Amino acid sequence: MGETCLIQGASRGIGRALVTSLLSRDDVDTVFATCRDPENAEELRALCKDGRVVVLPLDVTDESTIEAVARTIGEETDRLDRIVNVAGVLHNANGIAPEKRLESISAEALQAVFAVNAFGPLLVLKHLYGLLRHENRSVVANVSARVGSISDNRLGGWYAYRGSKAALNMFTRNAAIELGRRAPNAIVVAVHPGTVDTQLSEPFQRGVPADRLFPVDRAAQQILDVLDALEPSQTGSFLAWDGSEIPW
Repeated sequence: MGETCLIQGASRGIGRALVTSLLSRDDVDTVFATCRDPENAEELRALCKDGRVVVLPLDVTDESTIEAVARTIGEETDRLDRIVNVAGVLHNANGIAPEKRLESISAEALQAVFAVNAFGPLLVLKHLYGLLRHENRSVVANVSARVGSISDNRLGGWYAYRGSKAALNMFTRNAAIELGRRAPNAIVVAVHPGTVDTQLSEPFQRGVPADRLFPVDRAAQQILDVLDALEPSQTGSFLAWDGSEIPW
C-alpha cells in the first residue's frame, strides 16, 4: 500500500509544489490537498487529472471546515502517512505587515496571524490525529520559520509573525509528546523551509544570497528529503531545510 498524504495550504507556493513533488513518487497513492477556495485554485485543480489528488475546501480559521475535511478523509481512508501544514501569513492586503516597533502592534493583526500560523495547524491535528494511529511510520510537519526561534532572535520586530511561529513550535513539541503515547509511530516536527521565492517572502528578499533564495520546487523537495530521513528519536524537533536542528 502506498502513502496517503494531506497537504494543508496547497493552492500555491510551497504547498502546491509539495503536491507536485509527491505525485512524482510511485509510492504515493493519494494526496488530499486543501485550500480556502478550490474554485479559484485552477493550477491546483489541474493536478486532479493525475487521479491521485483530491482537492478539499479548508480554511484554518474556520474549525467547521477542518471538521468537514476530517470526515471526508475518514470516509475515504483509515490512515494518513504524512500531514504537512503549510498555510501561513506574514502580510496581506488587509493591512497586516511585520511590525518594526511596539506602536505598530494591533490586536486584530495579532489575532489574525496567530489564527493562521499557530492555531490552524493545531486544529488540523486535533481532528486528524486519529488517522495517524496505525502500525506504520507517519510524519506530521508544521512549516515554521527560523524567526520563531527565541534564542536565535537578535533583531527583534515582527511581533505577530515571530510570536505565532514560536507558538507553533511549542504546539509541535506538545503534540509530539502526546502522540508519543497515543500514536507512537508518528513523528511530529516543525520545519523551516529557508527563504523561498513566494508572495510571502517577496517584499523581504533583498539581501538574500542567490543560492539561499529557493524556488518553490526546490524548497518542496528539500522539505520532503528532511521528512524522509527522520528518525523516531527526532519527534518534537525544530529542523531547517537541510535537516540541521534549530535552537528553540
